Order: sequence, then structure tokens, then C-alpha cells
Amino acid sequence: MSARAASGVSSTPPPLDLWLAGLCSSRFLINLIQMSYAASLPVLRSAWGMSATQAGSVATGFQIGYAVSLLGFSSLADHIGAKKVVAISAALSAAATMGFALLARSYATALALYTIVALSQGGTYAGSLMLIADRYDSARRGSAMGWLIASSSLSHAAALVIAGIALPRGGYSLAFLVTGIGTVAGALVVLFALRGTPNVVHPRRAGMHVRSEVLRNPEAMRLTAGYTFHSWELLGMWAWAPAFMAASLAASGATAIRSVQVGSYISASFHVMGLLASSSMGHLSDRLGRRLVLFTLATTSAACSLVFGWLIAAPALIIAAVGAVYAFSALGDSPVLSAALSEAVRPAYLGAALALRSFLGFGAGAIAPLVFGAILDATNPPGATPATWGWAFTALGLGGLIAAFSAYGVRAAGRGGDTGALKA
Repeated sequence: MSARAASGVSSTPPPLDLWLAGLCSSRFLINLIQMSYAASLPVLRSAWGMSATQAGSVATGFQIGYAVSLLGFSSLADHIGAKKVVAISAALSAAATMGFALLARSYATALALYTIVALSQGGTYAGSLMLIADRYDSARRGSAMGWLIASSSLSHAAALVIAGIALPRGGYSLAFLVTGIGTVAGALVVLFALRGTPNVVHPRRAGMHVRSEVLRNPEAMRLTAGYTFHSWELLGMWAWAPAFMAASLAASGATAIRSVQVGSYISASFHVMGLLASSSMGHLSDRLGRRLVLFTLATTSAACSLVFGWLIAAPALIIAAVGAVYAFSALGDSPVLSAALSEAVRPAYLGAALALRSFLGFGAGAIAPLVFGAILDATNPPGATPATWGWAFTALGLGGLIAAFSAYGVRAAGRGGDTGALKA
């Protein structure tokens, strides 16, 4: 029996079956904590006396921890199986997240504990992608991965709404606690959802190794480069969009707490756009091909990065409209990149390919918020709410342009069902 058959794969699964719904539900709950810090950032800066650079360093610590986590868990999954990796990571995430929720009360404790949360969570993402690659063929894989990433977008939007409700009532500690409880619930959901799923370990053929199957694979390297600079742009934007919206509303005369609250709601709408993008663009790439969708989305998001920060004084409706396009295009290529990579490498080496891609991508994403904060500090008077944001967002856009260049080099044949996907 083949590994794909052992995984219970069907060539024509429904767009969102119960198994996938369970996996996505757990992803939604586990990921709530990932946006709670960014949503609370305008309050945390004053409460903890942080500069913009310090504030960005907490997000950077998370992204570095997540990059290391993805590297370790992805590599481990090739050897012990994706299902085991997801279960281990989910249990560690539940414990680490509650520790952060209950103990993070200063810049130093948040930096340490948020990094620990990140170190625990990578296996739930990388392992889930590998489980999907085993279960669905190329004609449906982009759509299935799109649903998984869409659940992350919905989670980020929900976390921003939770923060908008919790901050005026119980402060950042309440926002952290509610999202922490969500991670515990998510761990329980994924253990239940995967109870009947086989734990598959793909055998490696003699004479094949990571260097030949991944590092000397031109298609895999182009997709890895695209993902790296996609992450630079996306994760930098995610980390600072709530603070940008709050600053824009404050500049228009809103009170500080009202700016944070409304800014969280508007930023949440951006993640809803990301949800729509993830759930639709993966499916569209199954039909039109990976390269066309990747290039179109990357060029659009780069253009938005180059414009968005200069709109600080524009009416909120205009900022929200541009932000919606920005969010849609910046996240829409995530499932397409993942599906394309799963088709470019053999299943036995997918964990290694994801490990390299994730380490570079989230490493770049870790640096982006820090660089963004440093540019804010350099282009604004010290101690005041930043009024100049354009240069910081332009730095994100440069990464978006490189991602577009990488997408243009991807083979045109990347269409679900006709990709030449490698077999074990």
C-alpha cells in the first residue's frame, strides 16, 4: 500500500470536509495568542515604557522563536511523522501560552515568555501542512491549504476583536488570558480531530539526500526565496498595522483608548480579507496555475506597501480600503507557495524543505518588525506618537518586490492536477 493510500487520500475530497474542518478549528484556537501582543501594543508601550524598537523586539523574539520551532519540528516530522509532531507541539503550546498570559507583565518577561510560546507552536503549522499534502492530491491541495491558512487569518481577526473588547474592561492581562485559554482548547480539538489519522513516515530512497532533493532543486529554491520575502512584508505589516491604525485615528482627534479599540477592529477587518484571500487564492491557483496567481498577488501587495504608510492623515475609509487590498494580496499567496513547494519536492523531503523555507521566511519576518520599529524611531521625534510611517512601510515593500521577481521565475505549469508533482 502506498503512503498516500495509507493516509486515506481521496482524489476528489470535498472543499472542506470534517477532517479538514477539525484541523482548521484547532489552528484558529491555537493561533489566537499570536496577534494578542500586536493588538495590545499601543497600551503596552505606555504601560511598560517601551520604545518602538523595544516593542518591535518582542515581535522579533516571537518570530525568531517561531522560525527555530518550524525548523526543528519540520525536520523532526520527516523522521517521526507529522501527526506526532502536531500533537507534541499542541500540548507544549497550551502550557507555554498560559504561562505567557499569567506572567508577562513587563518588557523583559514578555520578550522571554512570548519567545517560548513561539518555540512551542511551529509543529502545529508545519505538521498540518504535511498532513494535508499526504491527504489531498494536487488538484485539491491548494484549496485545502488555503482553508488552513484562512483559519489563521480568522484567528488573528478574532484576537484583535477580543483585544478591542478586553482592553477597556480588564487591560492587556485579560486579553492575554482569553487568547491563552483558546490555545488550550485548540490543543484538545486537534488531538480529537486526528485520533483516526495514521501517522505516516515516508521512506527515503538510497542515493537521495537533502542537498539533491532540496538545495539543488531550482524550483524549491525559487519558492523558498519568494516565501522569505513574502514573510518579510506580511509579518512586518501584521506586527505594526494595529499601531498604525491607532496612530491614524489619534491624529484625527480620537482619544487614546478609543484609537486603540477602533484600530483593533479595523485591523481585524484586514485579517478577514486575509481569510477570504487564503480560502480563494489556493483554489484559484489549482485552476489557473501557481505562477500567475503568485506574481499577481506579490506585485499588488508590494504596491500597497509602498503607498500605505503615507496615508496616515487620510480619511479612515480610504486607509481601510487600501488596507483591505493590502491584506488580501499580502496573505493570498501563502497557500499557493505551500502547495507549490509540496509539488516541487518528494514527500520524504517535504519536512526538510519546509524547515529551510520556514527558518528563512520567519527569520526574515522576525527582523522586519524590528527594522520597522527602528525606522519609526529614526524618522519621528523621540517619545511622541509616530506621525511618519511611510518609510517604514516602504522597507516592507522592497521585500514584496523581490517576492514578485521570485514568483515570475516559478514554472508556468504549476496547476493543480497537472504539476508533475514528485512522488516518493
